[in-house]
Order: sequence, then structure tokens, then C-alpha cells
Amino acid sequence: MIQKSTIEFLKDLKLNNHKEWFDANRKLYEVAKADYLQLVSHVLKGLVANDESLALLQPKDCTFRINRDVRFSKNKDPYKTNMGAGFSKGGKKMMLAGYYFHCEPGASFIAGGMWMPMAPELKKVRQEIDYCFDEFKEIVTNNAFVKTFGGLEHGEDVMLKRAPKGYEEDNPAIDYLKLKSFIVSTPISDADLVSPKLVQKIVDTCAQIKPLVYFINRGIEG
Repeated sequence: MIQKSTIEFLKDLKLNNHKEWFDANRKLYEVAKADYLQLVSHVLKGLVANDESLALLQPKDCTFRINRDVRFSKNKDPYKTNMGAGFSKGGKKMMLAGYYFHCEPGASFIAGGMWMPMAPELKKVRQEIDYCFDEFKEIVTNNAFVKTFGGLEHGEDVMLKRAPKGYEEDNPAIDYLKLKSFIVSTPISDADLVSPKLVQKIVDTCAQIKPLVYFINRGIEG
């Protein structure tokens, strides 16, 4: 579970997203950061029990800085109003599929898959889908999978309008081959965040994503 004080810190930060407030409340941030890192440690332990590819990860390999990169953004708020953690083989800097937990009051979620891979990796994933479409389709249309996640995200920002180079519109897998990301997610409530069952909820949800993660990474790693 996450401490209520951490949730309150994130709420206050959203209302006071500037350096002066953050500096004045840095001790509160450090407490919230330590609380979140402890949660990540417990989650990682649970994930490793189900996915040995994460065994070499350390909690610090999974968390992200709270400072935002504002260089190319119209939003110049200096701080994120969430705490995130990504769990993938080799750590955050490896271009592989994995699992993600996003803690943000009113907008928290559990997700997994691969977000916007670079062209070489994207080409490999598409090839794996094309070659092994029956297997892929079984993963992403499984009843329990769809009940939890509603299927892969298909928004305009993650999908091509035309078939990618090398594929035809009549390809049985075309709706998936057009994707630029291979992501699923499910929201969780603020009540879930402070529940003693939070860690198990994250671990169990990620277990449902594991077949998708393994399929994607198999395509990338060969």
C-alpha cells in the first residue's frame, strides 16, 4: 500500500507545481519518494516470482525522476504530479516490453507492453505478429485479458492510417500491424492505492500481461 501522506503530497504538488513550493516541501517529497520506493521493492519481488527475466533488477532501476523534461513541451510545469515505475528486462533504458505502474491521485493505472518502439524494434515486432498471428491473436483476445484491459490500445496517436511498408491491407493481422505501440492498461482507484492488497493487485494484473510481454520481447531478441 501507499501511505496517505504520499497521496496528499502528490495532490498538493499538482496545486503548487513550482520550484519555490517544492524546495520548501522537499522533506515531504523525500518521505513520499521513500514510501514509493518501498512499494516498488515489494512489487518487484512479486513480479520476479512470476517473471524470472526481471531477477537482476533493483528498485532504483525501475523508478523515474520527478523532474519533467520541459525542453520540447508547451507545459512548463517543472515536476511530474505522479510517481511511476517500469519493470522490464535490463531496466528502463533497454528497448524491451515490460510492466508499468502509475501512481497519480484520480488517474492511477497498471499497464504493460511496449510504448512507441524505435523503427528497428517496431519492424521486428510486426514481423513476429505477422509470422505468429494465431498465437498473438489468442493472447490479445483472451476473454480474461479483454475483461481486464479491453484489448490493445488503438487510438489515432498509436495507429497508422495505412498499412506499414511491406504489408497489404488484406493481411489478417493488419489491425495490429498498423499499431505503433503495443500497450494495455487498466485504471485503479485511489482506494486501491492505500489498500493492503495493492501489491498483490499489481502483481496479479502484470501476470495477465506477461504473455504479451514475452511475445514482443521474443520478436525483438530473436
